[in-house]
Amino acid sequence: MKKQIPRPNYSAGRRKFLINTVQAAVAITIIPRHVMGGKNYVAPSDQINLGFIGTGKQGRGLVRNFATRAQVVAAADVDQQKLDLFESNTKKLYAEVKDKMDYKGITGYKDFRELLDRKDIDAVVIATPDHWHAVMTVMAANKKKHVYCEKPLAHSVEEGRAMVNATKKNNVILQTGSMQRSRETFHHACELVRNGYIGDVKEVQVNVGVAAVPATLPQQQVPSVLNWDMWSGPAPLVPFNADYAPPVELDIFPNWRKYKEFGGGILSDWGAHMFDIAQWGLGMDESGPVHFYPPDGKDHQHLTMVYKNGVVMKHMDFGRGFGVRFIGSKGTLDISREYLTSDPANIVTATIQPNEIHLYKSDDHYSDWLNAIKNGTQPICNAETGHRTSSLCCIANIAYWLNRPLEWNPEKEKFRHDKEANRLAKANIRKPWSLD
Repeated sequence: MKKQIPRPNYSAGRRKFLINTVQAAVAITIIPRHVMGGKNYVAPSDQINLGFIGTGKQGRGLVRNFATRAQVVAAADVDQQKLDLFESNTKKLYAEVKDKMDYKGITGYKDFRELLDRKDIDAVVIATPDHWHAVMTVMAANKKKHVYCEKPLAHSVEEGRAMVNATKKNNVILQTGSMQRSRETFHHACELVRNGYIGDVKEVQVNVGVAAVPATLPQQQVPSVLNWDMWSGPAPLVPFNADYAPPVELDIFPNWRKYKEFGGGILSDWGAHMFDIAQWGLGMDESGPVHFYPPDGKDHQHLTMVYKNGVVMKHMDFGRGFGVRFIGSKGTLDISREYLTSDPANIVTATIQPNEIHLYKSDDHYSDWLNAIKNGTQPICNAETGHRTSSLCCIANIAYWLNRPLEWNPEKEKFRHDKEANRLAKANIRKPWSLD
């Protein structure tokens, strides 16, 4: 019998009743949204109205994935030029598919709170720097808006847990932008590992970039089109430098992600992809390592993390670019966006049998979220999963910063006997913003 790994359904009870009611009635009639009850309920027959928060390079890329699947009716950004370009690009996208859908148009806002106040918006896509993710997600959830939030999900462990709690409390669906889970090669690789095709997993090697560093760049003149205080938001207000928020005409991914005030370094930026796949392959989506050992030049040449079951994970370059290497008692498996290989070679060509473990399958990361909203189910990279991956990245950063061994309790989400480490795992939210 096929073993399917289900997505946890955090919206049981009232949500389950609503979904069963829709399924029973759909053959008879289309039921209006207000009859079903609940401001955040979207009937399967309805078109989902989206608002975009953050209209930089990543946001402009994401809108292409949603334009033919939903109605992008609003956008918000603190940079007027980026907002204007996003609006213009979005209108062009819908003009190309005008024969397929009746587009409602788009409205731009300088303050995302105005966007969240719109009652006709069902869900939001958050494509801001990492330091904004938690505050915006909690506010959106409290407004009963479903959330697609870019990875890494959170900027600290405490922020990630607040995001999980807010989505549960408000019965909204969150998808983390770790889209590798919706790619066939990564899915197949993790199923092979979970079903023991490489034997018992002994070690996992993850190659991504370096830890975050302080934002100490020299002060530059703030562009007239940018509200720097609002861009900084919950982060410490440091002097503006264009490396954090480059002008729109450069059309580059900005370097704010390198600095600890705004991101988690490339360790988190790409770790949210590759550590995420390591966690998936190990079956640790709701947990994480318990020991972290920074490189000391003696016992540990690389940042070494150990799970409770003894599996070792190392942050190291194994010579094939950013990717993951699973090492088992019967062979190895390497996976990245460029390759899926194994030793022996026949491991990756194996077919998972019907009676083996089959992980949740998503063929399209964006439709997976929209369908989850309509069906009242959980998507492939829900809030808890995204939180656990971003937590691992946050803790890895802390281990590098403190340069000492750390003991982590994944259940209590606290370090053992280390006040300084626990302080760094907390949110550092600048007033008047909060996680309430």
